[in-house]
Amino acid sequence: QVHLVESGGGSVQSGGSLRLSCTTSGYTSSNYCMAWFRQAPGKEREGVATVSNSGYTTYASSVRGRFTISQDITKNTLYLQMRSLKPEDTAMYYCAGRKRGGCINVSDPRYDDWGQGTQVTVSS
Repeated sequence: QVHLVESGGGSVQSGGSLRLSCTTSGYTSSNYCMAWFRQAPGKEREGVATVSNSGYTTYASSVRGRFTISQDITKNTLYLQMRSLKPEDTAMYYCAGRKRGGCINVSDPRYDDWGQGTQVTVSS
């Protein structure tokens, strides 16, 4: 099992920015997928963004153009740069990893490993 640890959450005002990080113990397969999900109180968990081992990215329509997912393979770290934050972005954010099978779509929840989450709160 790969261990995932998120950091970088916090409280910001609307229009602000945050960068989330997720350190992993490493995925070594040639077709892994890593992703960010979020869950707001009283709502279902939703996919935010994915990145494949080749660097191909996908985004939920609600964050496209504002969020950027990236990875530093040398540091075994996944990032989520969030800009122009809105109150509706308030949620617990989780990183997730799938060892093989590639990235399917941004909403697919079938991942092998999950982090504990980091809270993002955006005030108006």
